[in-house]
Amino acid sequence: MSTTPTLDALAQAPRAAAASSSANRRLVTDAPTRVFHALFALCFLGAYLTADGERWRLLHVTLGYTMAGLLAFRVLYGVFGPRHAGLGLLWRKLSSAPAWWRSLRAAPMAVNWRQGQNLLMALAVIALMALVLPLTLSGYATYNEWGDVLGGDLVAELHEWLGEALLVVVLAHIGLIAGLSLLRRKNQALPMLTGRVQGPGPHLVQKNRAWLAALLLLAVLAFGAWQWQQSPSGLIPSAAWSGGDSGHDRHGDDDD
Repeated sequence: MSTTPTLDALAQAPRAAAASSSANRRLVTDAPTRVFHALFALCFLGAYLTADGERWRLLHVTLGYTMAGLLAFRVLYGVFGPRHAGLGLLWRKLSSAPAWWRSLRAAPMAVNWRQGQNLLMALAVIALMALVLPLTLSGYATYNEWGDVLGGDLVAELHEWLGEALLVVVLAHIGLIAGLSLLRRKNQALPMLTGRVQGPGPHLVQKNRAWLAALLLLAVLAFGAWQWQQSPSGLIPSAAWSGGDSGHDRHGDDDD
């Protein structure tokens, strides 16, 4: 008779362990921020891969406009949203850069390297956001052939340069995450994927706001569908669109 409680305890042990593990997973990134990050990354990847070739131009343009819209959402969310999503956190990190640099020059062996790593990450994020607006504006100007007024391809070349600069920053951002993951022996990308980190302590995010993330996703899909309807050939035209007739080419061989 004494074995029954023991068996019950053994049966409930996995559930208790799972509950304990779940309780120790703190919510640190809300759903709107994660959805923004994922959509922003996918839009940049798609826009970069479709930068060459007239056949993909409308898809390229649509993805570029979507990036600008996502940036607008992130700025508004950072200003009017919850404290944990505020852009002021990034600026506060960057504002400590002069003091950190002075400490590095004064005593390199005693410098706070973790703070330096966080500064680099904040700088990469700010650079990513700062490049999107001029990239989108130059792309809009290129698409509407504003460069022809200047008598050259200066606008198109600027757009291409900004795209390459953004790629460098994106790769640096990914490299920093990978490097910090190795140094700290913890997956630094996990909070942006799952929203949670392992360990005791309070939740940094009290409300996940999944409804806002769903609205953001629906808005992006609706814009893509609207762009599709506006074009007689869709976002990805047929092969005939990129045929031998150069009269259909907006920029000839010079793509943005």
